[in-house]
Amino acid sequence: MDIKRTILIVALAIVSYVMVLKWNQDYGQAALPTQNAASSTTASLPDTSLGNNASATADVPSANPDASTPTLAPAAVSKELIRVKTDVLELAIDPNGGDIVQLMLPKYPRRQDHPDIPFQLFDNGSERTYLAQSGLTGVNGPDARSSGRPLYAADQKSFQLADGQDQLVVDLKFSENGVNYIKRFAFKRGEYDLVVSYLIDNQSPQAWSGNLFAQLKRDDSSDPSSSTATGTATYLGAALWTSAEPYKKVSMKDIDKGGLKESVQGGWVAWLQHYFVTAWIPPSGENNNVQARKDSQGNYIIGFTGPALNVPAGGKAETSATLYAGPKIQAELKELSPGLELTIDYGILWFIAQPIFWLLQHIHSLLGNWGWSIIVLTMLIKGLFFPLSAASYKSMARMRAVAPKLAALKEQFGDDRQKMSQAMMELYKKEKINPLGGCLPILVQMPVFLSLYWVLLESVEMRQAPWMFYITDLSIKDPFFILPIIMGATMFIQQQLNPTPPDPMQAKVMKLMPIIFTFFFLWFPAGLVLYWVVNNCLSIAQQWYITRSIESAAKKAAA
Repeated sequence: MDIKRTILIVALAIVSYVMVLKWNQDYGQAALPTQNAASSTTASLPDTSLGNNASATADVPSANPDASTPTLAPAAVSKELIRVKTDVLELAIDPNGGDIVQLMLPKYPRRQDHPDIPFQLFDNGSERTYLAQSGLTGVNGPDARSSGRPLYAADQKSFQLADGQDQLVVDLKFSENGVNYIKRFAFKRGEYDLVVSYLIDNQSPQAWSGNLFAQLKRDDSSDPSSSTATGTATYLGAALWTSAEPYKKVSMKDIDKGGLKESVQGGWVAWLQHYFVTAWIPPSGENNNVQARKDSQGNYIIGFTGPALNVPAGGKAETSATLYAGPKIQAELKELSPGLELTIDYGILWFIAQPIFWLLQHIHSLLGNWGWSIIVLTMLIKGLFFPLSAASYKSMARMRAVAPKLAALKEQFGDDRQKMSQAMMELYKKEKINPLGGCLPILVQMPVFLSLYWVLLESVEMRQAPWMFYITDLSIKDPFFILPIIMGATMFIQQQLNPTPPDPMQAKVMKLMPIIFTFFFLWFPAGLVLYWVVNNCLSIAQQWYITRSIESAAKKAAA
């Protein structure tokens, strides 16, 4: 009978494993875009006066921070986008307003099995609305005209950073009422930040006045870069820098409740998602009006409006802002603006997570493989907490040694819980056992373990990073679920080294824990599961050695 039951359990486990593999094959990967935008040289914008897209002019903020954003007449729809390609960016600029409406990252493929399809950050198509807008508003700003936003012209329809060229400048030109405007995009090789400048040549007989604005607009669609299904989602929303808060979140729910208006000197405004961030960075010495709001189409907007720029008749002036659109790389973000590196959100334990990431980076610089770096880091952390772990395992080993005496007490006192508790406390006192000794050291270590969890979850360096064999991406789940199964097995072995709980119900629950955790870990990123597997293996070795030493000493003392 036992053999038949064992065979049935094994057969059921195999069938379940195959079914999960099949499900993962069919639904476990992000869908590819229906059309690769990078492959086309021209593209038409959707009609801004109809459907789900708001009027482009309705996006323009007022130069007065207390005034509401006007809704102006729809602008003419541009027929062709201006394409720009560098070694790290592929983007499209709409001549109508000069907004960046598409942006792709060729160094970061959308999926590892399709390296030719880059991850698309900005999009203004049917799948997603996410773009970077900028312009000149105010008294004479061309973007505040009732006739719509300016239609710029470029010398050519496509620009590319050539081999050996370190900088690429793209100029868009517009003239009106004797004022000549150049909207300039300056790109650098290997850089994800670009400078957007406005050169104003006032050849009119009157003085000119306007304000630079820059903003990010996004709909409420899900995060396309998120790869976890653990229920612990990374932050998707807006953020900004203020003198009081170097990293202030403004979630979609916050904007739904009424948005935000604030005066800030310098700083930045950003939109965050898993692994990637976009941010507008104004000049550090200027006072800007930061605003987060929702337009009539349900899109979320965060941006800033700069101080008034006055150009006398016959004079010239220039104003600019920096746009970053790319991966969350700490070193690059920190150089651009103070606090921008905090968009790599490690949560409330960031002060522990930051040095952990620093150490992980240095290990990787020596080994060149993130998987082996995680293993070495886990060993170093385990070594750091060796005294605490040893105290915990010694306490559990002593508990295991007195388990027969506890069983005898249970038979002696039966269901009399009060007498049973008193007898247990006397036994612990006699044997010099602290019943909490096995828990307190683990609780002390939990902040470090949670910090490491967020480091592995938030670091873009883990994205599509290979380890060995079939694990070619540490940021997504193990495609064959081998690591979660090993993790469950090591957890079961570790449980066998622990003392059996005196409560039968608690003992049954503890037996189910390896199965429950294995199920949860099926969809954890492979890098996180690798950490838990190594940590469990080290714990087993340490606990086995300590338990064996204590039990041997107890046998010698009894002899």
